Amino acid sequence: MSSLPGIERTASRLPPVWRQVRWRILALLFLVTVINFVDRQTLSVVSPLLRERLHLSNTDYGRIVSAFMFGMMVGEFPVGWSMDRFGVRGGFSFTVVWWSIAEALHAFARSALQFSTVRFWMGTGECGNFSGGMKVVSEWFPARERALAVGVFNAGSMIGSLIAPPAIVFITLKFGWRWAFLGPSSLGFVWLILWRYAYYPLEKHPGVSPAEREYIQSGMRKVGPPPPNRELLRHHQTWGLIGCRFLVGPVVQFYWFWMPAYLHQSRGFTLAAIGMFAWIPYLFGDLGSIGGGWAAGYLMRRGLSLRASRLTVMFSGAACCALSISVVHAATAAAAIMFICLVLLGHTALSANMFAAISDVFPDGAVGRVTGLTGIAGGISGLLFPLLTGFLVDRISYTPVFVIAGLMPIAGVFVLTRLVGGFRRLDI
Repeated sequence: MSSLPGIERTASRLPPVWRQVRWRILALLFLVTVINFVDRQTLSVVSPLLRERLHLSNTDYGRIVSAFMFGMMVGEFPVGWSMDRFGVRGGFSFTVVWWSIAEALHAFARSALQFSTVRFWMGTGECGNFSGGMKVVSEWFPARERALAVGVFNAGSMIGSLIAPPAIVFITLKFGWRWAFLGPSSLGFVWLILWRYAYYPLEKHPGVSPAEREYIQSGMRKVGPPPPNRELLRHHQTWGLIGCRFLVGPVVQFYWFWMPAYLHQSRGFTLAAIGMFAWIPYLFGDLGSIGGGWAAGYLMRRGLSLRASRLTVMFSGAACCALSISVVHAATAAAAIMFICLVLLGHTALSANMFAAISDVFPDGAVGRVTGLTGIAGGISGLLFPLLTGFLVDRISYTPVFVIAGLMPIAGVFVLTRLVGGFRRLDI
């Protein structure tokens, strides 16, 4: 990797930020992530209404959520492989169309089985958002900007989750729940037009200035052919990232899919009240996502090593996640929402650096597949955790679920610390 002074000299010759192509591409990644999570959140926002009409128990709803996570798990590696093999321009185009069609088909589902089927379909496409996004970041951003870039596009998950409650509740109350699925599904096709117009690989992009191309490439090493899959699985760094995402991923998924139900069942919120207040924690999630990426970059600029910077932010985020235990013990609904805000703040700061660590450690030709492998692990735990949640809520309460969710992130960071080691780029 080039020396820091060399990078600084190249940076001094860059055009103004608004003319640098990598930030425009990052804006498209942010936008597609917003759309992804509006689509993903729609079911959870309307779930109080649908569960009453379809007479679904918490266990039934847990199975529907698990079907989505099973689809994510099944799709992760094939989609990650296709991003590495064929590139993200076509890969993103296909996955966005695929999941947008599935989102629209929710409007025609009439039973738990039908909802589970379209959720599975949707999951096989939506998993491509992060493997494709990580691939783009690894190709378009030098190492010291990657955590910030991941934080920015990952912030789209919280913006989408922030927009979804008021927007989906408004559409549902005004036009009916079917339009709550049909309306958002059209956004993916609009994004597709922008993507096909604006995105080309770095080496072929006509709008990139020589100075920006040199700046991006100055922080990267040339790599050989993509390593075979079995080679990736031989490295303990792969298993460290897999283990971390297995433990960290289900926590934010629990809040995405179960928070409206928790506020309705345990805190007495109506559908209108969910639309008014459920967006607030996701605003803090955005702050954590962008702030976590910025903080790691700031610590590196202040002289901390890459490893120390990543782990400082990740352990701080895990400490915030532990406040999940306080949610169910809060005396008021306002206090419960405050604790949820802090949990999502910490979780997204942790996640931004967890995803950035993939491109820190692995060569560009492996980033999509390693992200896919971690996604399979997240899919397995994301499949099991909703089933456990539904079982515990129906038979005990939400309390043990929030306790488990509070402890899993710190365990995940310990696993990553033990197995990833010095965060050095592997020479595969």
